[in-house]
Amino acid sequence: MIKSAYLQRVYNDVLTRDPNEKEFHQTVLEVLESLDQIIDQHPEYERRGIIEAFVEPERIISFRVPWVDDRGGIHINRGYRVQFNSAIGPYKGGLRFHPTVNLSILKFLGFEQILKNSLTTLPMGGAKGGSDFDPKGKSDDEVMRFCQSFMTELQRHIGQFVDVPAGDIGVGGREIGYLFGQYRRVRGTYAAGVLTGKGLTFGGSLVRTEATGYGICYLTQEMLKHMRNDSFEGKTVVISGSGNVAIFATEKAMQLGAKVVGLSDSNGYIHDPDGIKLDVIKDIKLNRRARIKAYADEVPGSTYADGFRGIWSIPCDIALPCATQNEIDAGTAKLIVKNGAMAVTEGANMPCYPEAVQIFQEAGLLVAPSKAANAGGVATSGLEMSQNSMRYSWTFEEVDHRLKDIMANIFQNIYHAAEECGKPGDLVVGANLAAFKKVADSMLTQGLI
Repeated sequence: MIKSAYLQRVYNDVLTRDPNEKEFHQTVLEVLESLDQIIDQHPEYERRGIIEAFVEPERIISFRVPWVDDRGGIHINRGYRVQFNSAIGPYKGGLRFHPTVNLSILKFLGFEQILKNSLTTLPMGGAKGGSDFDPKGKSDDEVMRFCQSFMTELQRHIGQFVDVPAGDIGVGGREIGYLFGQYRRVRGTYAAGVLTGKGLTFGGSLVRTEATGYGICYLTQEMLKHMRNDSFEGKTVVISGSGNVAIFATEKAMQLGAKVVGLSDSNGYIHDPDGIKLDVIKDIKLNRRARIKAYADEVPGSTYADGFRGIWSIPCDIALPCATQNEIDAGTAKLIVKNGAMAVTEGANMPCYPEAVQIFQEAGLLVAPSKAANAGGVATSGLEMSQNSMRYSWTFEEVDHRLKDIMANIFQNIYHAAEECGKPGDLVVGANLAAFKKVADSMLTQGLI
């Protein structure tokens, strides 16, 4: 509940202007509730209209994307780019290709991206984009033609000092390659810094593929160490999802001494009480692009069940939801608590409903919010931008070391921000406040109202 009359007025205005954008409403409400802790100490925010400006995108671009399938049929999809805030650097955020993409989801993701990028301490603003195009079931040629059409329009609005997109759900190395190739073709320039997540042969960075999953575990390790004097060692972990984020979170958790016993996809989940066989899951999901059910068919002792939400019925010490937004509701949260979890780290963007987060916190679980926990991906994108600017490449070990330091610093910043506002241990509030203050001060200093 928002206590400040000013913040409540801002939130009511958001509801009135954008009545059908429930995901956007959810993330704005969470941030404004955190700002309640400090708003009385900063009358300049109201006087200068900082909060009103903060919740309104600087620019929203919408366009049609025509493309031709392998049979010669013409299709029309919608493309978007929400350029939300550039107070601390050029817009930065992923592109998502998925049938569920709409303006509400992209505004929610772009709003979160402002704060996430701020926490990295790198000079990056917040943005998000994508299309309701579904790459699943499409041939490589169809995906290429779609990406070329999408970039033909998007290229007018991006640039390494303006807006630097990356990948997200449905946009991996293949799609980034097609998008970058079309950008070069249309613009006639080799501006490697215009996209991140590129292949290593044309300006990509080592560790970028692993970065989000690794970063989730690095921050979780810091949280366990400083708040429980504990670690991943000997812990049982359940991870939802089975894309790059979940797979490399699995890899790093195992390297840190944990046993990962569950993964999922949109159809269902697997449970391997002996511990997920990483080589098998990588082959199934990264090489063959098959459904996760194949794991249970190939690994004796493991089981598969339909319905991806059922994964949270598996008891664990540490829960890492890495699939999608709002996958854990109140009932699921109670089940996770009942099954003995000690920590929940949000790997996906906003995977827990607010009531679920409240249940975790009231039960004494450690909770790391997504805007802090999954910032490793965009942090390494920022490191890729740095390497592109220098015309230089760091080794895997160099990038991984920088990533680990960034995630440790993020934890320290949000932990101390929570203490300073009188909410010790509340990393959700700490993340919102630490991230917002940097952006708001930049807006004030530059007169960006």
